Amino acid sequence: MYLQRENVPKHYELDALSETSSGGKPSITLLATGRKDSEKINFSFEALRPNVFRTTFTTTQHPLPPHPSAKRPEPAFGDVKPEVKNEDDECSRTIKLGDVKAVVNWTNAPVISLFLGDQKKLLHRDLEFRSYAVDGSGIAHYTDYKTDSLHVGLGEKAAPMDLSNRGFNITASDTFGYDAYKTDPLYKHIPLLINVTPEGCVGMFSTSHSRGTWAVGSEIDGMWGHFKVYRQAHGGLEEYLIVGKTVAEVVRSYAELVGFPLLVPRYMMGYIGGGMKYTMEDSPQAYKSVLAFIENCELHGMPCSAFQMSSGYTVAETEPKTRNVFTWNRHRFPEPREFTRECHKHGVRLLANVKPYVLANHPDYPELERTGAFFKDPNTKATAVARLWSAGGGESGEGSHLDFTSEAGYNWWYNGVKALKKVGIDAMWNDNNEYNLPSDDWQCALQVHVDVPAGDVGNHVGLWGRALHTELNGKSSHDATLEVEPEVRPFVLTRSATAGTMRYCASSWSGDNVTSWEGMKGANSLALNAGFSLLQCYGHDIGGFEGPQPTPELLVRWIQLGVHSPRFTINCYKTNPNDNLIGDVIEPWQYPSVEPIIRETIKRRYELVPYTYSQMLKSHRDAVPPQRWTGWGYESDATVWTKELTKGDTQYWFGDALLIGGVYEPSASSARVYLPDGSGHDPGFLNLAAPYQYLEAGKWHEISSTWHNSIPVLARIGSAIPIGKTKPTTCIAAEDQEFPNLEKDDFRGVEIFPPPLVRYPHWPDDKERLAPTTTVDAEPTWFHNTWLEDDGQSPVEQTTLCEVNIAYGVSDGEIRVKIDLQQKGTFKPMWLANGVTVVLPVGEERPVKADGGDSRELARDAKGRRLWSVSVSEH
Repeated sequence: MYLQRENVPKHYELDALSETSSGGKPSITLLATGRKDSEKINFSFEALRPNVFRTTFTTTQHPLPPHPSAKRPEPAFGDVKPEVKNEDDECSRTIKLGDVKAVVNWTNAPVISLFLGDQKKLLHRDLEFRSYAVDGSGIAHYTDYKTDSLHVGLGEKAAPMDLSNRGFNITASDTFGYDAYKTDPLYKHIPLLINVTPEGCVGMFSTSHSRGTWAVGSEIDGMWGHFKVYRQAHGGLEEYLIVGKTVAEVVRSYAELVGFPLLVPRYMMGYIGGGMKYTMEDSPQAYKSVLAFIENCELHGMPCSAFQMSSGYTVAETEPKTRNVFTWNRHRFPEPREFTRECHKHGVRLLANVKPYVLANHPDYPELERTGAFFKDPNTKATAVARLWSAGGGESGEGSHLDFTSEAGYNWWYNGVKALKKVGIDAMWNDNNEYNLPSDDWQCALQVHVDVPAGDVGNHVGLWGRALHTELNGKSSHDATLEVEPEVRPFVLTRSATAGTMRYCASSWSGDNVTSWEGMKGANSLALNAGFSLLQCYGHDIGGFEGPQPTPELLVRWIQLGVHSPRFTINCYKTNPNDNLIGDVIEPWQYPSVEPIIRETIKRRYELVPYTYSQMLKSHRDAVPPQRWTGWGYESDATVWTKELTKGDTQYWFGDALLIGGVYEPSASSARVYLPDGSGHDPGFLNLAAPYQYLEAGKWHEISSTWHNSIPVLARIGSAIPIGKTKPTTCIAAEDQEFPNLEKDDFRGVEIFPPPLVRYPHWPDDKERLAPTTTVDAEPTWFHNTWLEDDGQSPVEQTTLCEVNIAYGVSDGEIRVKIDLQQKGTFKPMWLANGVTVVLPVGEERPVKADGGDSRELARDAKGRRLWSVSVSEH
């Protein structure tokens, strides 16, 4: 991308043929000639939805992306009638669709301007005279840059969350031990950039898998001023512009374009264990080490739902002892099916690590080479060879990447996944799939799972994209998994991702992070940008994948934070100069002094599973990330736009009810948290840890957060949190011979947070003490909440949702509660027959009465909270 050969075509004219056939459609096609008469330039702009537009910029030598990560949808405008007007200057056209107006001007180079509502202020505009440029084998797209505005997305980028005034590589890399605030690129290739402002938002999404860069205001020129520029290394531009009043509208429309997040199995909401060491051991045998870990979880009272099997199970038994994907080390795992069956008896699922490359000493390499399963090197006319991770940390050997457009490569992988499934592996862990190939010239077979466009577009990986193979890697794993178990929801975890990858892979994580306080903090920003980009079942390796062992304090803080995220996993490979092969692991019981704190925190993770899983169901249905920026839904609060909160590294929403803060320094005993106010008179928040105080919305608060107690976990007043048992459960009533010991999900509680009867202010030492104030009227104020449930494991096409609605009316003398369940299909929760246990906050003494049903008080819990059993009405 450093070689620059920019040429900005101008002197565009309307395409007469397109004008004749368009019939007044909300679109425009312009033609121009390049530097050579033979170079024909084609520019098009069309409305596809009332808020979604598609732009293309191609030449004879710069075709559209041959395998776009999103297919063009047919135009559909619902009740909105497009209005198209040609302006008097004969070089501009206005397209109006409801509240959105687009103006295309081609006096010089084409310039698109976007407006929202009655605003005369521009929401988005191309850079005049330099908007669309041909640049060598690729293109560049320049747009105006709004200083002091928020930019988010791009899949996964180093902290802070705000991407403004920074430059990024749009490609993926295996960034072992990265810096959470500096390293670029990381693991994802998702060219979605969203400009978020209080006046409205615009998303820009390129469908190309080719490598590129985004300069988000990081380049300034005395003549051109402040601008943004997306540069793409190969091919022409296909770009979608998505307009919304809020970022939520943009993200949902983006999901309608590329696909909503896949639904994860419910067991993934529990604790996921792992660590390279367990599968690397020869004595004791690795299978015994894994089972010992599972038994230790039970011994220490720390439930575990799944285990990530690192690639040690594939290491050859004889020299050279390298990692050979889809093979088993029969010394470490003599009977794979017996091993998986034993894990399942403990209620633990298994994710197998699989890597899409084959080392030259792999027993299948000769046959794969003969059948054309790998990329070709045009310089040697033979199989393309690279150095690949082979054994211990930093060790490498020669081998080849699988070409997933080759029939042999795709099918070999597909059959390998099927074989793992047949011995009881539950899910695939697609790892090391960044495809960081050394040459754009390597050639793809283009035999399967791609549509080759007419004309000579070539077969080099530069144009088709390295990331295309990440996407097809996900497809192969997903489809093979589903073939073996068509009645079970497929699950593929992927380290690298494109927009298209997430149609096949339900979850991802931030890769090989480092143990540090700063790394824990910066990871929050990565998660928020991942959520904007539809990577919504996302998390981190708690405690750090690489680096030293965390201190007891850091481990506690990271687990306290991690249980309030979509994916909670402790997995690592802690090598050192004396041991770069087996490495060390983090075990949640490794520090006896903090074991009780960690045990209770993990149990709280399980208690929250109904809440967390409901957030995943909403993500799948509505594209709302479970972990999101403080300003999501609170755009009217001016404070959410300040730099302290747009950094996104200190606090976030976890679902609709909980605002999570963190403690990011050793020995700190408090944390500063801002509580947003969306209306100017929101009822505030309650601290879920001692001293359990009421906190006013729209203000910063210093929250007591000693490390043996809790990080700030603050519940929005008026919200509700469904809870379950503090251990793994199944929602399937029928007995399962493979998982005979999982408890049934036959209990449901709901924590509610009514406005306190009396608010006790916090008195600074230097101010007059104020008397407590009454905040609740005699007449009830009603709050309404909904959560979602299903059976947790059926394929999406077969699953049926239940919607549980809870309304509670709060007055000065009582709290009235009404709960009803709406069945959308055949699934009926087992807990329904037992009713719901309503849990009041600590210190809340008003009685609960069922509104139209039965209620009775139960014994208080260990925290002294009042509990009430309330019946549920069915619809």
